Amino acid sequence: MRIGLTYNLRKTSPSSPPASELPVDYYAEFDDETTVTAIADALRKKGGHEVVLIEADDTALANLKESKLDAVFNIAEGEGGDCREAFIPATLERLKIPYTGSGPLTLAIALNKAMTNDVLRLHGIDTPHYQIFYSANDKVSPQLDFPLMVKPLHEGSSKGIRDKSLVRNSKDLSQQISWVIENYHQPTIVEEYISGREFTIALLGNNPPKVLPIVEIDFEQLPEGASRIYSYEAKWIWDTPEKPIEMFICPARLEPDIQAHIENTARSVFNVLGCRDICRMDGRLDDQRHLHILDVNPLPGMIPDPLAHSCLPEAAMTAGYSYDELINTILYHALKRYGLPHLLQKTS
Repeated sequence: MRIGLTYNLRKTSPSSPPASELPVDYYAEFDDETTVTAIADALRKKGGHEVVLIEADDTALANLKESKLDAVFNIAEGEGGDCREAFIPATLERLKIPYTGSGPLTLAIALNKAMTNDVLRLHGIDTPHYQIFYSANDKVSPQLDFPLMVKPLHEGSSKGIRDKSLVRNSKDLSQQISWVIENYHQPTIVEEYISGREFTIALLGNNPPKVLPIVEIDFEQLPEGASRIYSYEAKWIWDTPEKPIEMFICPARLEPDIQAHIENTARSVFNVLGCRDICRMDGRLDDQRHLHILDVNPLPGMIPDPLAHSCLPEAAMTAGYSYDELINTILYHALKRYGLPHLLQKTS
């Protein structure tokens, strides 16, 4: 098969500031060359495919039209706007090219934290209470009690979430709302803080998706005095391949009823949002041991280095997949979903 690999290349390291006035984590969602190369190599060596690299920039549409592709493996985050992750899938649907992963609507909803919460709550899935702030002067809802989490409304990869994003008083809340609006040029979502155990749940496949081994994040391993959240500092500064923090437990140590509850909730989220082939989501248990979904990422990171703690590949490796097997399994599920048996035979 002739497989396109669509991606956005990271311009700087997430721990180094961009060369302009952009936030330090502006490119954090994008992939570096090692990830792009690892996926391409997996498709070539394990799958036996010809791979065409297509960066999701201004040249993407023309390149997709001209490349005569059988299918696309999509990891592109997109550039600009609150529906940026939907650009490549929408383009591929217009061109009638099969692709891996979720469609434009799912990606657009999942990048809006408030809309995700609303859709999930409509279907009986617990999420934190929240309020959208367009200004630090907006009145705080009586539903919200400190401590509170302050985040950009339309970001992923812990962008805009700093150690100081967990606020405990009105002054800090106002300052953090202003900081988000000024630096990320978008509304701020303020959520109730769920203080229980936090998990990352990865799913693979369809009808029903397979829940991979659950990852627990052990915040006790963070530096003393750090907020117990998965902040930019925790993800990119304190935990590095050179000096890893052993804060990830996979598989998580769970009682059978809690594990079943988490797995069932994750499948429900996957189905409600219309996710396809692959997804990763984060959740925390409340005092009654109910899982509250904090974030849903239908376009999860695929970093190959285990020391980088990219949670979906880490969970897949715990389940027995090699990295190359994971990549080709994602492609397999996508092609199966499109009903392309002549292409499936080539990937089996």
